[in-house]
Amino acid sequence: MVAAELSRLLERTAPAAFAVDDEGLICAWNRAAERLLGYSASQTLRNACASLLRGRSTLDTNICGESCRIMDCALRGQEIPRFEMEVRARSGRRAWLGVFILVFQDDRTGGHVVVHILDDISHTKRRDELAAKLVRAAQQLSSLSEVAAPLPPALALTQREGQLLRLLAQGKTTAVVSRELRISPGTLRNHLYHINEKLLTHSRVEAIMQAKRRGII
Repeated sequence: MVAAELSRLLERTAPAAFAVDDEGLICAWNRAAERLLGYSASQTLRNACASLLRGRSTLDTNICGESCRIMDCALRGQEIPRFEMEVRARSGRRAWLGVFILVFQDDRTGGHVVVHILDDISHTKRRDELAAKLVRAAQQLSSLSEVAAPLPPALALTQREGQLLRLLAQGKTTAVVSRELRISPGTLRNHLYHINEKLLTHSRVEAIMQAKRRGII
């Protein structure tokens, strides 16, 4: 598969996507990627992916660099699960992306092309960061309260539900908690739904504060 053929394929792809060659240079960039990150194909082609996007992980470590670990793993045939990274858009803003990797071999040259399929998760990240701030603020307010009103009876939480709440109470985002507990975001949402039902609460922040007052966490 040569660059021209790959470019035509990606242009028919609805999600934002781009591809890099064995040298880490961008060889395809679709219009959806231009809308998402602001760079046109002419501004990206034959440029190093690492210097353009400067991707960082959820742990605030570099993903993009002179030696791309994602590229190295892909070329060694290792399975690469979906991952998240924060990148730099053309406007200067930082955007959070969920990234899927596909690897193609160019039969004509023997080289490889690594396609990145992008999912904009900036809104979800901002929501999680806000929720973490609200948890910290609620904890500070709770520590100032000297008299607590009597609490209505509540159902007991499972061990996993209590573990999940403790991690969220530490200010960790749902993405981090999902990884640490090795559960999907959907499973985490189900746990939160059942926690709120049991504690008679309506949000993760309220559930954390109720659990603290009850001595559950």
